[in-house]
Amino acid sequence: MNRPGSHLFFSLILLALSAFLWNGCAKQADEGKIPITTSSNEAKKEFLEGRDLAEKLLTQNSIQHFQKAVALDSNFALAELYLSGASPTPKEFFDHLNKAVKLSAKVSEGERLMILGTEAAVNNNDPKQKECYEKLVATYPNDERAHVNLAGYFYGQQEYAKALEHYTKVTTLAPSYAPVYNMLGYCNFQLGNYPDAEKAFKKYIELIPNDPNPYDSEAELQMKMGKFEESIAGYEKALSIDPHFFSAHIGIAANQMFMGKHDEASSTLQKFYDMARDDGDRQTALFRMMLLNIDQGKLDVALQDAEKLYALGEKINDVAAMAGALNNRADILDEAGKYDDAKGTYDRALNMIQGSNLSQEIKDNAKLFQHFNNAKLALGKSQFTAAEAEAEDFRAGAEKTNNPATVKMSHELSGRIALAEKNYDKAIAELEQANLQNPYNLYRLSLAYQGKKDAPKAREYCMKTAQFNSPTMQYAFVRTKAEKMLAGMKG
Repeated sequence: MNRPGSHLFFSLILLALSAFLWNGCAKQADEGKIPITTSSNEAKKEFLEGRDLAEKLLTQNSIQHFQKAVALDSNFALAELYLSGASPTPKEFFDHLNKAVKLSAKVSEGERLMILGTEAAVNNNDPKQKECYEKLVATYPNDERAHVNLAGYFYGQQEYAKALEHYTKVTTLAPSYAPVYNMLGYCNFQLGNYPDAEKAFKKYIELIPNDPNPYDSEAELQMKMGKFEESIAGYEKALSIDPHFFSAHIGIAANQMFMGKHDEASSTLQKFYDMARDDGDRQTALFRMMLLNIDQGKLDVALQDAEKLYALGEKINDVAAMAGALNNRADILDEAGKYDDAKGTYDRALNMIQGSNLSQEIKDNAKLFQHFNNAKLALGKSQFTAAEAEAEDFRAGAEKTNNPATVKMSHELSGRIALAEKNYDKAIAELEQANLQNPYNLYRLSLAYQGKKDAPKAREYCMKTAQFNSPTMQYAFVRTKAEKMLAGMKG
């Protein structure tokens, strides 16, 4: 479905953006649809071709059409917005998003809300993002694409039931709108409703059988269910349609990793790296190579992968990419118990962001998250007083932002501190309010229940961790630990 790592966020934005457009401004106004503002019919034609490709998550193929659209109409705000979502690097993403924001005063209210909602998401301003998308739905209640954007907000907040409500509404407004069945599948996937997820993906395949992403999405569900061979076959089907479909390559490698076939996974990722069409593909491949090495406990090699990621960003002075690579490196050093080295690396990333031309909101968020980093490093060194002080600073800042995801991270910190202090009841209470899509938190809950001598609950959460089957850095850190812990538990 999406690019991993730093690209995941941008791909989710693109998915939401790709749902907004319709054919013809006059017709849109008559039908109450969100309009498209452009002075050029030819630019509009290019834009719609790009949109069609973007909706199918053929991101690389869509770029040239969006580029032609903005070349034909330099005030084409939506084309700039779509270019941001399709961009292979964070630097290009921010360049085009900033152009769209500058042009937002010249477009319709619907387009303006879409642009400002995206800007708010990037700035970690969830209340404003929600406000924009709720106003969009209120203004265009019968526009399926408005509902998709609001649903995307709820999906990002892990409020999957609310997201499901809006995606389901879209199926009544536009039964043949293929992308919504993809997200219906993922909502049910996240809720653990695997039969309903499979049904949605089957409908997605039925609507666009000659595109790769429907097979890719179904394959991801099979991977989550532990059906690794079936999943690989699904990804291979996607690649038979488009050999460059990046998500299928990394999906195959993930299955191979979960099957313990690390050498095969490495070969798959190297093949993908060698056929990369841009630095975005190369970053994707390197990020997955880094996870593969973490999963094997080869943290020193994973650090080298992080350095390569940094070098890719440095080549074009992509501050966001460079800072992301430094944070990856610091996370690995933290996991390795090299807390002082991790601290220096986190500080380096923070200083880089503060000295950049990124928005003040992004800089403020970076400062806030440094309290999170400082707290976990102090905890690693058993400096509980320092950890609690940093955690309190982070909690206060998180509550001030009113960002649900950040508040969940505050609960994670409190739970981790309580777990280290063997206050198991508090640890459980806090961790249950943390992000449970982070498998490391599931593992921490298992440890807390184990500390309470509650063997059934400890086993339950350990099994959830071991069988999480999603290729993320946190899962790479904890998968083998959970498997070993599970093996030592009685049935």
